[in-house]
Amino acid sequence: MDWAILLLAAYLIGSIPFGLILGRLIWKKDLRRFGSHNIGATNAWRVLGRKAGLLVFIFDFLKGQLGVLFGACMLVSPAAMVAGGFFAMLGHMFPIFAGFKGGKGVATGLGVLAALMPKITAIVCIVWLVLVLLTRYVSVGSIVAAVLTPILAACFKVPDVFFAFALAAAAAIVWRHRENLYRLKAGRENKV
Repeated sequence: MDWAILLLAAYLIGSIPFGLILGRLIWKKDLRRFGSHNIGATNAWRVLGRKAGLLVFIFDFLKGQLGVLFGACMLVSPAAMVAGGFFAMLGHMFPIFAGFKGGKGVATGLGVLAALMPKITAIVCIVWLVLVLLTRYVSVGSIVAAVLTPILAACFKVPDVFFAFALAAAAAIVWRHRENLYRLKAGRENKV
């Protein structure tokens, strides 16, 4: 029963569509109608501006952190921390409060990663930033950082359950970026 409560609570926290809520309340725009139609931080940045993008990023990041914290408090185990974080990430990607059409999981996944593996987080953040500055594509930075995460997790010999999260999160993020990959291949991806 405790596991069911944890997973449901983490999913519901992840489902809070901060991009949609903040866009409507503060900037009077529904992100689903503009840009990439995504409610995540990148589209908020493009459509609503830098402050909006950063604000949405922070709230989405904190959802991942909160999922891990719930797992740590409720069941006090690494597996519970990972499950709480991953379900918060799934909630962000498929939010019940926004018709199951959410973000791509990067900011929320980063929040989970920062709570579980801070050294790896620092490395992937640097790689992401360098790639975005060089290519001007957020998607390239996000995809490469996601793929790099389980590789680094293996190199750092993290606990198996943390490695499992790194692998599952990377697969989910790359899958959520599949349209970006098609646009990159066709030369139609948006730059920042």
